[in-house]
Amino acid sequence: MHTTTIALTLSLAAPVVSAETIQLSPVIVTAPAMQEALKVELDARNPQQPLPATDGASFLKTIPGMNVIRKGGIDGDPVFRGMAGSRLNILLDGEQIPGGCGGRMDPPTAYIFADSYDKVSLLKGPQTVLYGPGNSAGTVLFERKATAFSQDSIKANAALTVGSFGRFDAMSEISTGNSKADVSLIATHSRQDDYKDGNGNAVHSNYQRHSANLTLGWTPDEDTRLQFSATQSDGEAAYADRGMDGSQFARNSLSFKFSKKNISPLLKQIDAQLSHAYIDHVMDNYSLRPYMPGKEMASNPDRLTWGGRMVATLNTSEESQLKTGLDFQQDEHSLRTGKDYQNKPRINDARFKNSGVFAEFSYFISEQSRLISGARADFWQANDRRLSGATARQERNEVLGSGFIRLEQDISPDTMVYAGLGRSERAPDYWELISKQSADSNSAFNTATEKTSQLDLGAIHHDGPLSLSASAFYNQIDDYILIQSGVPNGSMGTKTISRNADASTWGGEMGLAYQISPKLKSDLALSFVRGNNQTDHSDLAQIPPLESRLNISWNEANWNVGGLIRAVAAQNRIDPGKGNIVGQDTGSTAGFTIFSLNAAYKPGKNSQLSIGVDNLFDRNYAEHISRAGAMVGGYLQTSKINEPGRTLWLKGQINL
Repeated sequence: MHTTTIALTLSLAAPVVSAETIQLSPVIVTAPAMQEALKVELDARNPQQPLPATDGASFLKTIPGMNVIRKGGIDGDPVFRGMAGSRLNILLDGEQIPGGCGGRMDPPTAYIFADSYDKVSLLKGPQTVLYGPGNSAGTVLFERKATAFSQDSIKANAALTVGSFGRFDAMSEISTGNSKADVSLIATHSRQDDYKDGNGNAVHSNYQRHSANLTLGWTPDEDTRLQFSATQSDGEAAYADRGMDGSQFARNSLSFKFSKKNISPLLKQIDAQLSHAYIDHVMDNYSLRPYMPGKEMASNPDRLTWGGRMVATLNTSEESQLKTGLDFQQDEHSLRTGKDYQNKPRINDARFKNSGVFAEFSYFISEQSRLISGARADFWQANDRRLSGATARQERNEVLGSGFIRLEQDISPDTMVYAGLGRSERAPDYWELISKQSADSNSAFNTATEKTSQLDLGAIHHDGPLSLSASAFYNQIDDYILIQSGVPNGSMGTKTISRNADASTWGGEMGLAYQISPKLKSDLALSFVRGNNQTDHSDLAQIPPLESRLNISWNEANWNVGGLIRAVAAQNRIDPGKGNIVGQDTGSTAGFTIFSLNAAYKPGKNSQLSIGVDNLFDRNYAEHISRAGAMVGGYLQTSKINEPGRTLWLKGQINL
């Protein structure tokens, strides 16, 4: 049946060109809007402002409502609507890869070089059940597209970025194949020296990373594809928020995919995937910073993960479609410490298993109305494999339930509104169960599961020169897992604990674009969140302040110029010492306004050159969502980690 799809594209450069003009696309992204209900999509290879660090979290920070907890130059944790950690599912081409570091040096996004992916999607709130459990804040999908070949041929593309503070990123991809088989190889390398804040003070933040991905595809017919992928990456990173740095971020992963389409009138498609990943991480206090001889410390956690997923898409009628399937994941974590860690055995401290079944149903009530709903059940098991402690050798088993229902209504050819109600039950993760203690013992292994019930409302409108998207939410979180530091621990001083509390948050995001003239366009984005800790009768910690972004762009033939103003309000609604696994409140934060400029030129349809300056006036500032600075020899300690000062950058891209 015919259905009306309202698509809002908040482009920052949409030139009006003649037949002889080269259209400038991609553009420099500053604040992408929703393309459909509760979904934001980005081209992973578009240049962005501010220039993202070479990891997935910094790439996401242009999305309204998304923040990044800064620890140094790289490896920040993404935070959406004040929610972080496993509340935000991150999938790398279908794989879930939890990090190994007990101090969150390596969140899943640490192993992402965004230029090596094709598309990134944010699905807001608990409004899908297809991608694993616990997505109370949302789901982020980093995806690669299979390269299609109709005959023997070769395709290649490359990107190079250089900038202030010794920034250097390089990505190259080459693919070859025909209608039956193909092979693709992607290689990346990135590095940066310590950056300087707006006062000219160096921040301990240098890093270097490299990765390689090999993909082999076999397409015996136009409806069938089998694919094998292997990825290897490593690097090192200095941190300004702690007494150790990351001297190794080794990742090896394998993935097998199978897809079959048009099987029968009922069975439209089957997709299956098996994956395996191994993270071998090292942190120490002597590789990347000054140290005192005889005081060397090192820690070597690792994590081995297996996972799989199978989904069947069924055309249950002319008006409805069902996606149903199952997924599973198992991972084991171990640790060894000391400067001579290589000579020590690994000690297992935790093992997790999760098996889920799910179904998501879409029903077209009419050409203007759609009802989407879903449910899943997860069977979760955790084993405390530590040899000592209050819960040593204990096992937990939980059945977790999640689901949602959403109505989408086209009220005119240009306008769509929606309302959704979702519930997600999330099991505590490694950092909440194993890395922390509880209020009354040295183990948080018995922390209760977290239950989120959320209402989502929104609208998308596109009419001539005006485009508008708005989304609002309210949730009630029962047994919110709160991390609290500085808790008295008798003669042992203080400790950091996991505990449960009831909480609520509400807020939303808005995007507004207006084509002032054929060549001049303006874009405005707003995001706002409030949170309450109902148990402690206080503000919920780690909630970002009100933020706005205004971009003005001028487009002329095959080039454009733009200016970005980012204004962030002060944040005084805080609860010091409380937060989540990635950070706790340390104090109030002053508001700030940052000005940036960008330009792009497209000499041909297959190449683009982009240039920009972030923080034009060299403002010294820190984000509210940030880690506290630590004492590092030779560096100025700050209460929060300051952001980079004036940053110049240049990015070139070519496709052959």
